[in-house]
This record gives sequence, C-alpha cells and structure tokens, in this order.
Amino acid sequence: MSAAASDPASEGSVAKLIAMAEKPTPGQRLISWASRPPGRLYIPACTVAGLVLLYEDSVPGGHLPSFLVGVGAGLLLAGMGALRLGIALAVARPMIRYYWLRWVSAPIIAALALGLSVADVPLQARVDASADDLLALAGEVEDPTTIPRNGEWTGLYPLLSVGSSVGTGEEISYFAIDGAGLLSQSGLAHSPEELPEGVFVPGHGSKVYEHVSGDWYVWVDH
Repeated sequence: MSAAASDPASEGSVAKLIAMAEKPTPGQRLISWASRPPGRLYIPACTVAGLVLLYEDSVPGGHLPSFLVGVGAGLLLAGMGALRLGIALAVARPMIRYYWLRWVSAPIIAALALGLSVADVPLQARVDASADDLLALAGEVEDPTTIPRNGEWTGLYPLLSVGSSVGTGEEISYFAIDGAGLLSQSGLAHSPEELPEGVFVPGHGSKVYEHVSGDWYVWVDH
C-alpha cells in the first residue's frame, strides 16, 4: 500500500471536498424523485387501495372503515401521481415514453376499480355467491321472528340477525350484516315481490331499498 493512500492528510482533504460539495435543494430532490417512473411500491399500493374500495362496494350500504382507508389512500396516491406526472412532463418526457407501461398502470387500476364499482359488480358477485346459504338460513326463520347471529358467517357475509315479515302478500327475508352501512345499519333483503326504491315503504318502518339483482335488495335503516 502506498504512503499517499494511507496519508491521513490526504483522507482529510477528500472529506473536506465531500463536505464542501453542494447538497441538492428540496426542489432538486423533488425533480429527481418525479423524473423516475412509478416504482415497486407505488403500483402495488394503488392495487391495494383499489381492492379495499372494491371490498367496501361489496358490502350492502358500504363499510365505513374500508371506505375511509380506501378513499384516504386513493386521494393520497392520486395526488402523488398527479404531482409526479406534472413534473415529469416538464423535465423528463423521454422517461415517460420509455417507461410508459409503468406510468399508465396506476390510471388503469383506478379506472378498472371505478368501472367495477359503478357497475355494482363486487356487490352482485358477493350476493350471488351467498344467495343459497342466506335463503337456506331464512327458511329456518318463522314470521315474524328475528334470530340473532352475533356476527356468524353465512355465505360471504357475517350476520347480526336474520328475520322475516310479510309485505303485501309475499314473505320478505331480512339479513342485518355486521359492519354494513356508512352511517346507518344496512343489510340485504330478499323479496319475491318488487319493492319501491329510494322511498319509505308503508309497513316497512324506516327502511329504504335499492335493487341489487333478481329478488335481492339492499336496505338502509334511516
């Protein structure tokens, strides 16, 4: 090993040069971050946020915890993506062209989750998968009895209670679902007769209905 390589004075000079080097400003750090394409954390985070919102949409009347998490994470990720894209368009357009697939992944995930939610696909799929088990349970309930379920799972839903009543002639089965509803208790109703939507129905208390598919409705207790 040469004497110059082990000279403490030489090592001290190098340290001084490093210390004197100009540190990047916050703006330069931001531009450097935004110039890189979305990485291995951002795209999976967008996927998780989309799945949380799809789960929320599969619960009758919504699910408050997953709604808050999904919307909060979605807004944060959307804001980060918009900021990043805006800066990249200004200073690093070649990076966008070269890594275009990574740049479009997050918008595609968001559009897919939004489209499925608007079409009520998560709710309809979960109800259809649970329908046979829910109806079998409702067949064990005598009108006008309500049986507590204390969160036990039937099909793909944890139930608080199951009950039935007679409307204008046909028996209506009610399923109160644990955790369903953003501000008010919600659940599912099965009715062979058509129920009015979005209005209070005489004889049905404070329930308002929204059609899902077939004989299935979402009810919200206002």
